[in-house]
Amino acid sequence: MDNKNEFKPYIPADKIVPEFTVTSALIGCLLAIVFGAANAYLGLLVGMTISASIPAAVISMGIIRVILRRDSILENNLVQTIGSAGESLAAGAIFTLPALFLWAGEGKIEYPSLLTIFFIALFGGLLGVCFMVPLRQALIVEEHGTLPFPEGTACAEVLLAGEEGGSKAGSVFTGLGIAAFYKFIADGLKLFPSEIGYAFKSYAGSQIGIQVLPSLAGVGFICGPKISSYMLAGGTLSWFVLMPAIALFGGDATIYPGTKSISAMLASPDGGPSALWSNYIKYIGAGAVAAGGVISLIKTFPLIIRTFKQAMASMSKKHAQKNALRTQQDLPMPFLLVIIVAIVILIWLIPTFPVNPIGSLIIVIFGFFFASVSSRMVGLIGSSNNPVSGMAIATLIIATLLLKVTGTDGTTGMVGAIAIGGVICIVAAIAGDTSQDLKTGFIVGATPKKQQLGEMLGVVVSAAAVGFVLYLLNEAWGYGTEQLPAAQATMMKMLVEGIMNAELPWALIFIGVFIAVMAEILKVPVMPFAVGMYLPFSLSAGIMAGGVVRFIVEKIKGTDEEKKERSDRGVLFTSGLIAGEGIMGIVLAVLAVLKVDSAINLSERFNFTTPQFVSLIIFILLLYFLYTRCMKKEKK
Repeated sequence: MDNKNEFKPYIPADKIVPEFTVTSALIGCLLAIVFGAANAYLGLLVGMTISASIPAAVISMGIIRVILRRDSILENNLVQTIGSAGESLAAGAIFTLPALFLWAGEGKIEYPSLLTIFFIALFGGLLGVCFMVPLRQALIVEEHGTLPFPEGTACAEVLLAGEEGGSKAGSVFTGLGIAAFYKFIADGLKLFPSEIGYAFKSYAGSQIGIQVLPSLAGVGFICGPKISSYMLAGGTLSWFVLMPAIALFGGDATIYPGTKSISAMLASPDGGPSALWSNYIKYIGAGAVAAGGVISLIKTFPLIIRTFKQAMASMSKKHAQKNALRTQQDLPMPFLLVIIVAIVILIWLIPTFPVNPIGSLIIVIFGFFFASVSSRMVGLIGSSNNPVSGMAIATLIIATLLLKVTGTDGTTGMVGAIAIGGVICIVAAIAGDTSQDLKTGFIVGATPKKQQLGEMLGVVVSAAAVGFVLYLLNEAWGYGTEQLPAAQATMMKMLVEGIMNAELPWALIFIGVFIAVMAEILKVPVMPFAVGMYLPFSLSAGIMAGGVVRFIVEKIKGTDEEKKERSDRGVLFTSGLIAGEGIMGIVLAVLAVLKVDSAINLSERFNFTTPQFVSLIIFILLLYFLYTRCMKKEKK
């Protein structure tokens, strides 16, 4: 069956409708910044991000169709294309770049400039788009019907159901408003604590707790009960097995990298179980996360090789552009080559990247390799399962070793390795996002080159904004703290230090590595389990709560179509919850930087403490409201 010839897009190739307009560009850029900032906050908090394509598509329909009374599905598609670029770029940036802030906090380097962050993000984003364009014909067109592209196809379905756009957009905005208000009264006004917990005296080193935040419930709902339970299992191992074991056997011993005895840590007013987490569990968790990334990479290696061969074959094909139909027009290859060559030269010349011309060429080769892999992976298994962090780890190890061998070591080599790793990580994330967006466009009948330009516009805007977001969050709470654990970035930092300076507590790292190997042998998905090990238990518990709601919603009787509709309503609402809390998190960060956060802290001003059970009741009410939103049938 020739899917390529049989498929007819929703908007025929010979029909011209508004697409890349001032309206779509402005709304798209705004959503790119909003979802980029929200996802940066979320990713640094929980170690994972959400796809912004569907929420962006729904919001665009709400604005363009309902408010502006315009009726163009291709305009809506362009908005989600531009908007989703912000989320993907943020995802790539937060996995690596906070490592630079952590070193700066330790006094090893200067804080990275906004220009440095901009260049890393911009180069990675533009390369991701440029590398994906030649693969469109092979992956999107010729394999239509073979590669499912789950998020891309789902986004197309949302766009095609455009007449429902108003009610769906309302669901996203409701979630956004509730989460923003909830976050403000909990962490702004401090009317009730957003985290509750209890440390067991008779079981030293352990602590049970839950963070009662809307974003966590949202992540748990979107990920589902299985993934949430794997994260909770990882947290349980760390907080109820490893930490009590350290407390039991450590006693009065001072164990590196800790500077106080185990008993002193536990007895300290500002210590307790959290001190064990920050001194020991973070390293064990980092070892598990790194091993999980490498394992996922090894498992997909045959697919990687096949994809790369296909990508090279696709590059060699000459697809005529002059007389091509509107729906087959890509950005011309000479234009893309100019951008790629310019970036190669700039990487060589800019001091942030301490590489020679061959080194900059290697970055681009690695970038193309992982872009082709990422594009196919999201086609097969979706963006959520794309092993971006595994690719970044592999790149980081190779880049660090290359820099060290060529004489670029110490802090210069460390910064260079993170910069190179950051570029590759963003390349993989953006390439995956671009392929999903192009799949959506293929189904609805968009013009590929306009989407590709839109993706580049989203990259430029997001790259300009992400530096400010990273600075804000660091200034407000700092990375590697309980407020912002920054799991992947901390692990990347440790990895580079370990190779360059041999500063790592390797025993702790290897404990994490072999726990990950054990999980793989038991056929437990390593990545969510490892991230759960790394993160505070209270965070995984909050995510599990959202997963439980999803489980209940899907178990209640009904047809498969009804169950899907319930889940879809929940996904839209929880996407709003995540975006709303992320935005309010950025607002509170601004207030913290301006030193006015204490002025609105009512708990401190009026000297009162809300009992922990109040927080639990409020969170249960939020979960119940989520349940009712899922079960509420849409008016026909």
